[in-house]
Amino acid sequence: MPSASSADVLKLDAATWRPQALHAGERIWLETNCYIDVWAELLPALGHPAEAALGFTVRQDFEGDHFTFFKFPPGDLETLFGLSVQELAIYDSLEDHALDQLARGRPLLIEVDSHWLPDATPSYRQGHAKTTLAAVAIDPAARRLGYFHNTGYHVLSDADYDGLFRTPSVPDGMFPYVEFVKRDGAALSGTALVEASLDLLRGHLKHRPRSNPIAAWRQEMPRHLERLAARDMAFFHLYAFNLPRQLGANFEMLATYLDWLGTHGQDGLAETAAAGRRIAEAAKAVQFQLARMVNRRKFDAAAIQFAPMEADYDAILSTLAKRFP
Repeated sequence: MPSASSADVLKLDAATWRPQALHAGERIWLETNCYIDVWAELLPALGHPAEAALGFTVRQDFEGDHFTFFKFPPGDLETLFGLSVQELAIYDSLEDHALDQLARGRPLLIEVDSHWLPDATPSYRQGHAKTTLAAVAIDPAARRLGYFHNTGYHVLSDADYDGLFRTPSVPDGMFPYVEFVKRDGAALSGTALVEASLDLLRGHLKHRPRSNPIAAWRQEMPRHLERLAARDMAFFHLYAFNLPRQLGANFEMLATYLDWLGTHGQDGLAETAAAGRRIAEAAKAVQFQLARMVNRRKFDAAAIQFAPMEADYDAILSTLAKRFP
């Protein structure tokens, strides 16, 4: 393949790009986590309905110190959309690898330092945090990178480009973790897509948590509050991201998936979807309640209303397990 001086997989314009459906302004959790947010924009940009791949959300569990950091399983993306997500072996400069793969039409998912991402407030040029972006365009001569991150498509350049692509400063420095997306498979559509999505859902339901994860969070909350009481607000924000946000965003995505099934011939799921949104709303309320506790330095686990969320969780999973055995 001839060497390329630049590459642009999708030829998008950051000035005119609008957030896709999973980032619509009326959503309860506008942002979820970096990996889900990237795919929520990238999949529709590639012509695929991201909603069809959300059945895996039934597997979220409470892991003792966090809720499962939910991510699209690579196997599901390959089954539904013919996308093969593979780790990219980085042994040269990230810039050279990125140019090579993007010239082949393969988007890249790169773990980067948000310090260099202009859209990543408040850490842009202020702090350092790991995040994932999906690169789809690069021009080394102009020092420009086009990428999906958070809720949109963006372009960075100049000093941000240099910072993002810096090579390891020592011989044994760690290379970044990068995945590339091969688009060689056949994407499903119509009835075939719906049936394949339901088959995946049935498989994920077989691996759902054995007990109610929200009840498990309630049991651990006194210990968690002791930790929050001993730390500052910065720690609270990390806690909030990994617990109430992951729980709430996951169940809003599950509700969206059930809505999608409802528009594709699977009637009778509206109340189950509504229960998912109630969990999403309740998780956000818990986040605000915990923030007030941290600010006031008054902590009371008994004041948090877990019971409605627990009941909605049981109703959702029991309904889906019976409907899709």
